[in-house]
Amino acid sequence: MESVRNHIPDRQVYIVTDDNIYGLYRTSFPDFPVYVLKAGEKSKTLDSAADICKWLMEHGAGRDAFLLGIGGGMVCDITGFTASIFMRGIGFGFAATSLLAQVDASIGGKNGVNLEGFKNMMGTFNQPHFVLCDTFMLQTLPEAELQNGLAEVVKHTLISDKKMFMWIRENIHKILQLDNELINRLVSHSITTKSEIVSRDEVEHGERRKLNLGHTWGHAVEKTDGIPHGQAVSIGLAFAARLSEHKGILTREERLLILDLLTSLGLPVITRTDPAKVFQALVKDKKRESGHIHYVLMNGLGDVSVERIPLDELKQFALSKAH
Repeated sequence: MESVRNHIPDRQVYIVTDDNIYGLYRTSFPDFPVYVLKAGEKSKTLDSAADICKWLMEHGAGRDAFLLGIGGGMVCDITGFTASIFMRGIGFGFAATSLLAQVDASIGGKNGVNLEGFKNMMGTFNQPHFVLCDTFMLQTLPEAELQNGLAEVVKHTLISDKKMFMWIRENIHKILQLDNELINRLVSHSITTKSEIVSRDEVEHGERRKLNLGHTWGHAVEKTDGIPHGQAVSIGLAFAARLSEHKGILTREERLLILDLLTSLGLPVITRTDPAKVFQALVKDKKRESGHIHYVLMNGLGDVSVERIPLDELKQFALSKAH
């Protein structure tokens, strides 16, 4: 947290965090006004963003203001979104405190809020001035939050790095014990993987869609099941593996390796909700286009492609099996 002071301006800084992080680290915060959100996805709304904007106005924030998000994925998302719309845009940066934020949410310039429970239905593309990741802060993470981040870590290996996928399998025990050297390697790998893809396709017209692996079905599960993001992504990865096997581009052995790794990390691979309800939520996904949806499939471990799949075909597959 100390290094944050080296990256922020010396005035007109405003901090956004949640009550969990504020309770743990407030004595280490830079001495600037702090807006504290209630922890959890329910705070990631347009109403919350509007409240932060009103708070900034009340504190005299101008076009030269700088918004600093200290927290996990929810805090990073809403901080970036609010900074992007306040006075048509002010500077912002992140001190990412959760594994999910460090490996995914804080990287890439996507900022958004949820709408009626649907993930990131309102958002912007806008890059932060900086992202700081202190992996020692992960020691205070609840187990469920660690698992949230690990789902995204696995996703990144499935996109482009079979060797890293197998390395995680070999080091599961130490990873779950938060061995700092191993965790640093995981965070570094995910940041590099995502940053390289984003640099080639910042606003998601092509290759960046690969980063949605596991998220199309996963976001729908998150909406219907009300489970944490990482758990839902894990279920989405398992669904994508089954669909890829069904299409003949992923082997049964590869699918079983994926399911085994996810379950070994304590992540679920199947939803308990009626697949028909999940599909109804999926139909409202941002990636839908006139009867089709861009779906990320697995051609093997470490290799994915994006296919435009008719919604009717996806529905038939989803409802034909328990997912």
